[in-house]
Amino acid sequence: MKTMRKTQDNIHALVSVGARARLPSRFGDFDVYAFESVIDGKEHAVIARGELEGATDLPVRIHSECFTGDVMGSLRCDCRDQLEAALTYIGGQERGAVVYLRQEGRGIGLVNKIRAYALQEQGMDTVEANHALGFPDDMRRYDVAAEMLRQLGVESVHLITNNPNKLRGLAEHGIEVTGRIPHVMRANHHNSFYLETKRAKSGHLL
Repeated sequence: MKTMRKTQDNIHALVSVGARARLPSRFGDFDVYAFESVIDGKEHAVIARGELEGATDLPVRIHSECFTGDVMGSLRCDCRDQLEAALTYIGGQERGAVVYLRQEGRGIGLVNKIRAYALQEQGMDTVEANHALGFPDDMRRYDVAAEMLRQLGVESVHLITNNPNKLRGLAEHGIEVTGRIPHVMRANHHNSFYLETKRAKSGHLL
């Protein structure tokens, strides 16, 4: 694999690759890039399949960290299902990428996310719970993801998403989105209200 595309001034780059290694997994053989971001002070990752330099119409999933779903297998959301489905799909392609962003709980952090869970147990939906805690619906940002893809040389993407904010977020930060791949997971009785709220209040294409 070729080296990543250099920024104009890599020393002062706001987002930079800190490490890269091979990542054989149950979903396929990948390369993993660990990024350091001055923009938000966090570490993020790209799990890549094949050569990304110069790639056009690259299938890409932007996935925000979800400890309860990704790690603990929570049924309250569809995050783990989405992550595994994306990795399985990308693992079967000649090239593609999953961008893993450390922005837990739609950007409000783990502690506040669990506080929001407690409010949801009292009858609030996810949007109402965020508002009750003093947060907007969604605090996630996609400038970091765009810069990560740019540094790896990606020209344009087919974004694996149901979320129009991700489509706009990448485009606004200079990554051309030439297509969308729907990413709808089967609901269960624990997350059906959550998914309906995504559709009705957050505009997700479900």
